[in-house]
Amino acid sequence: MNCILETRRLRNRYFAMRHGQSLANLRGIIVSHPENGCGGYGLSDLGRRQVEESLTAGHPLDEKTLIVSSDFERALETAEIAHRRFACEIPIAIDKRLRERHFGELELTSDRGYASVWERDAGNPDSNWRGVESANRVMQRVTSLVADCETRHEGETLLLVSHGDALQLLQTAFRRQDASRHRLLDHLETAEIRALQLA
Repeated sequence: MNCILETRRLRNRYFAMRHGQSLANLRGIIVSHPENGCGGYGLSDLGRRQVEESLTAGHPLDEKTLIVSSDFERALETAEIAHRRFACEIPIAIDKRLRERHFGELELTSDRGYASVWERDAGNPDSNWRGVESANRVMQRVTSLVADCETRHEGETLLLVSHGDALQLLQTAFRRQDASRHRLLDHLETAEIRALQLA
């Protein structure tokens, strides 16, 4: 299923922020199951510094920014740092649709396994190889969040704090490209903030 955003114009401004380096990144393992990611594998010391540095890079974010975050510890800690930094007026909204892509049987194995998943995405964005959540399914859930935000808000700036593949597929949707092409776009580095604009 193709989940490209179909609207011509958005009512709000959107920024994607990938969480800072996590303890999972530091160990080189995949942590994608809520049982592991929601209660552990938060930010490393370097990850916290990355987030702080990224937030001082001159982005048009301020106290009125609406922050929506994955409930995984590494993302939520990133969102909390941003919330404090900008002294945001509205509490962080947690949305499970921004969770890490579920990597099935690859959970807690080496992060070298990502490459095999991405190779299959390019050939079939509906692939569920080894129980991995398909690229199309991830794109569907993250774009459904944006659709809901478009219904609930107007003229707002939203910061979406999430994970590598989830944000990669979200920006692919904003570019109106097929999910199979997501690795052809520049990926977000840890703690990077990027404006999302419709193609």
